[in-house]
Amino acid sequence: MTKQSVRFWILVSIVGISGFSQGMLLPLIAVIFENNGVSSALNGLNATALYIGILLISPFMEYPLRKFGFKPIIIFGGAIVAVSLGLFPLWESFWFWFVLRLLIGIGDHSLHFGTQTWITTFSPENKRGKNISLYGLFFGVGFSVGPLMTPLIAIHEALPFIISSVLCFIGWFFLFLLKNDYPEQTIEVNTVKESLKRFRHAFKFGWVAFLPPLGYGFLESSLNGSFPVYGLRIGLEVSSISVLLFSFAIGAIVFQLPLGMLSDKFGRKPVLITILFVGVISFTAASYLEESVSALSVCLFIAGMAVGSTFSLGISYMTDLMPKDLLPAGNLLCGVAFSVGSLVGPYLGGMFIEFTENISYFLIISSMLLLILFAITSYRPKSLQSEYKEEKVTSFH
Repeated sequence: MTKQSVRFWILVSIVGISGFSQGMLLPLIAVIFENNGVSSALNGLNATALYIGILLISPFMEYPLRKFGFKPIIIFGGAIVAVSLGLFPLWESFWFWFVLRLLIGIGDHSLHFGTQTWITTFSPENKRGKNISLYGLFFGVGFSVGPLMTPLIAIHEALPFIISSVLCFIGWFFLFLLKNDYPEQTIEVNTVKESLKRFRHAFKFGWVAFLPPLGYGFLESSLNGSFPVYGLRIGLEVSSISVLLFSFAIGAIVFQLPLGMLSDKFGRKPVLITILFVGVISFTAASYLEESVSALSVCLFIAGMAVGSTFSLGISYMTDLMPKDLLPAGNLLCGVAFSVGSLVGPYLGGMFIEFTENISYFLIISSMLLLILFAITSYRPKSLQSEYKEEKVTSFH
């Protein structure tokens, strides 16, 4: 196995452990708070801490990555996550746990930003979709396995937190085996002003590629946060809702790698257009089949199979569109787009359920996917490379 292969597998394994800890925290803390009589509104507020942490740290991540390289940023993020998870059993308090989840958001984002940018930097174009889909696959599998820790609170409430913290520390130690590397550097000075300029350029080059991560954040958080409420209101059993969410997750995991490889062969844009179209059809069909759990399961499995890869395909598409020296900024903006979608999803989903009657919840998801489909289909890349090079030379002089 080559050094690059070892590096790749260590990085995706770290991402898998991070997914596991995130997937564990959502239902685990929700169940603990529910058992302690915390209101559902406050329960939801606590869950947003992770995404607030991501948004807070995002503007400050690019400069340290350029200065210190990938490895220190990932080690920093991994340490925050592992230590924060270990601190949960110390004091069961709403605001203490809110702060810990905020810190986990900061740590997770540092870890993901570092691993994501490193993988997109060293992946050749003909393997980019495959590598990023493996990144997404490991995170997805970890995220799906995480909730299985929830029943362990019957043995001891601290047990899931301790297991997750130990796993994070094990993965963290493997990072020290890697040799540090740096993103492609440019001649401009690394000031806040220059960082903002790079974000502006990155947005110009890749705005269309930030829409799939935004859509996936919206989809994932509203499905997990709002759909269970809607499901109970239309008479579905709790066990049926779990089966439906599991169907979507399995579809996403099984087809993550094949879709990444197809995007390497046929191009990112055609594959994105196809899966978004299938997603729109699947969720629209689901809105007419709400009385049959088996039919809904099939619709959600097909939807997961298609749009479950929008995050990783969006990152691959962004990497295709972006000059190499703007990759750190592009990856950061993908993370920001995902976080914005994740914050907005449950809120809009909740508003939709509260203020609309006789309109299926699935239609809000298919409408959102349809808008992204139109944007990507109509997108025509402009030739910005010469303009960008000229501005770089001007700013240097």
